[in-house]
Order: sequence, then C-alpha cells, then structure tokens
Amino acid sequence: MNFLFLVLIFLLLWATFDFIYGRKIHLNNLKPRSFPVRHSNFKLYTYGQTLYKELFTDIQHAKHHVHILFFIVKNDEISHTFLQLLMEKAEQGIEVRLLLDRIGSHHLSKQTICKLKQHGVHFSFCHKIRLPFLFFSVNQRNHRKITIIDGKIGYIGGFNIGEEYLGHNQELGPWRDYHLRLTEEGVQDLQTQFLHDWRDDTNEDLLHENCYFPILKKGETSHRFIPTDGAYLQQTFLDLIEKATKELYIGTPYFIPGKKLMNALLRARKRGVRIIILVPKKADHPFVREAKLPYCRKLIKAGCHIHEFLDGFFHAKIVMVDGCICDIGTANFDKRSLYINHEINCILYDSPFLEQVKKEIEQDLKASILLSMDDVSSLSLSDKGKEWIGTLFSFFL
Repeated sequence: MNFLFLVLIFLLLWATFDFIYGRKIHLNNLKPRSFPVRHSNFKLYTYGQTLYKELFTDIQHAKHHVHILFFIVKNDEISHTFLQLLMEKAEQGIEVRLLLDRIGSHHLSKQTICKLKQHGVHFSFCHKIRLPFLFFSVNQRNHRKITIIDGKIGYIGGFNIGEEYLGHNQELGPWRDYHLRLTEEGVQDLQTQFLHDWRDDTNEDLLHENCYFPILKKGETSHRFIPTDGAYLQQTFLDLIEKATKELYIGTPYFIPGKKLMNALLRARKRGVRIIILVPKKADHPFVREAKLPYCRKLIKAGCHIHEFLDGFFHAKIVMVDGCICDIGTANFDKRSLYINHEINCILYDSPFLEQVKKEIEQDLKASILLSMDDVSSLSLSDKGKEWIGTLFSFFL
C-alpha cells in the first residue's frame, strides 16, 4: 500500500512538472499571429444535415485542391462517406490534404489511414504525443475545424465529422451548432492558417505557393480571423466583454471561464450590461455540466440570465456584443480552449448577416429554460461530488 501511494505521488508530481514546464516552453516559443480585417460573404449552418450536404457538394466540385483540418473524424457511416469522397477526389488528380488531431480522431484506424494514402490523400495527424513533456503534449489539441476548397471557399465552426453531429446519438438527441461558409477575400486567411498547421506537422512549407492563393474580391461582411495556440484567446474574450454597453450574449457547450473572465462579466453587469448565457442541459463529457455551477451561482446572484438548452445538445460557440459584433468559431468559453487548445475564431462586424445570426439566437433561447438560483444550488450529494471533481480538474475538462 505504501509503495502504491508513493507511485501515485510520484505520478502526480511528474504530471504537474511536465505540464507546467511543457506549457512554459510552448509559450516562450509562441508568437502571436493575427489577420487583418477582411470582407467576405457568409452563410450560417446550424444543423449537420445541411452543412454536410453543401460541404460535400463543394468538395465534389473542387478543381485544384481540398485542404481540411478537423478535430474529430469518427469511424462511422458519415465519416466513411466523407473519407471516400476525399479518396475519389485524390484519384481524379485533385490535391487533397487532411489534417486531424491525434487524440480527437483516435478512432480512425491504421487501415483507413493507409487506404487514404494509397488513394493519394496527403494525410497527417497533428499534435502528436512528444517527448520530453508527454502529459503536456497529450493535452495539447488542435481544436480548429477548417476547410478550404480551391482557395475560394472556406468553412469554419463547431461541427466535426460523425453521426452524432447529425443528431444520431440517442442520448444527446439533435445536435445544435454554428458553422460558417465563406467566399471572397477572407478565405486566404483560412488557407494561411491551414498551411501553417500543415507545415508544423509535416515540415512541408506551402505558404508561399501562389496556386493556393487566387486573387479574391471583397465581400459584404467585414470580419477578422483570430487564431490562438493555447494563449491570447482570453484577451480576445476580455476585449469583447469590455466593449459591451447594452447586451452581451454568450453561447457555449462548456462554460468554465476562470477568474479573469468571470470578473470581467461581473464588471459588465455592474455597469448595466444585460448578460445572457446559453449552455446545454445535456452533457457530452463527464463533470463539465457540474464544473460551471460555481460560476452560475455568482452570475445569477449578480442578475445575469443563464439558460439551459433543451432541444438536444447545444455545441455552438458564439459571443454577441450589443447586436453588432459577433464571434463565431471553434473556441469554447472554458479553460481548455483558453489555455491549452489551438483554436480559430471569426469576429464579424455589423452587417445584414448578423440579423440572420440573431434569428438563430432567438430560436435557441426559445428552446431553453431560464435557470434560477435554486436550480444551481439545490444539489444531490452525487452532484456536489461531481462539482468538486469538475472544479478540481476544470483546466483539463
């Protein structure tokens, strides 16, 4: 028993040292990257069936290249359909590059990967587990979801590839998410980000190849892409919160904001900002629902409105400021996205497109219930235990 206890203590100390110093070295080597304000045309998808239909159609019509980065591609029917489409395009002579997160897409078999390569798909995992900081590297995830087709069409948002994103998971039900399709000049920034990630994991540098960057016109909606690599996202969210003068809306599947963002929300409430937060009632990961409860209690006490989505699982990541600035992307409002994951968000500025987004927000809120203090305080012994565990390990949820 004493030996097992010593082993446990050693593992805890090792994991702590590994993560702290691994992250410190990562941050020391990290340089902030930013893209300029662009003007593009956008379309919003909130259900997987419509997104997949148009995404697959765009891929089928590709003439030169298809570049795709997903956090998760499952080993199921829709995933096989997706991968088969990529192989068919590669066989036609189209350049196909597929970059997947090593942990998020761990269900993908070696046989499937070999088959992709045999059919001409350029494939790589990103964020492979690396020495000497094993625990830090296994926690680092490339959570970005990016597609670029012929350098002219781009996709970014919360959907991955899998049957659950079509609402076929009986426990979660319908899957509600936000994903953007864009055309015109902003696509070049998604291309740059993809090729940056591709270079990091394959050492193939295509960033200066003109064939991936066709000349693009300006679209109607001004926007800016914000990539983050386990840093800088917190400042983006702080800036959005501080800009709010009337109303701030946050939609997120995982609400674990940490101290700085929490204090910023409370300051915004004190200056009269109406704060609305939408989270799912159902949880797709252990302890994430309970980990948000300490924050909910403080916010409800301060007069904020926290809603739980009832019509399936809510996975959208969105911040709307005074109805005129909107952030849609891959980052959750939680510590993992803030401090570990590699994300990319799109800040959209006042335009007619935001009216479409507002209609979806209204629909989401109609499908939710408003939480009271009693809802987040009257917990069973089991839920109290889950809250304690969720709070203790909130950094890694």
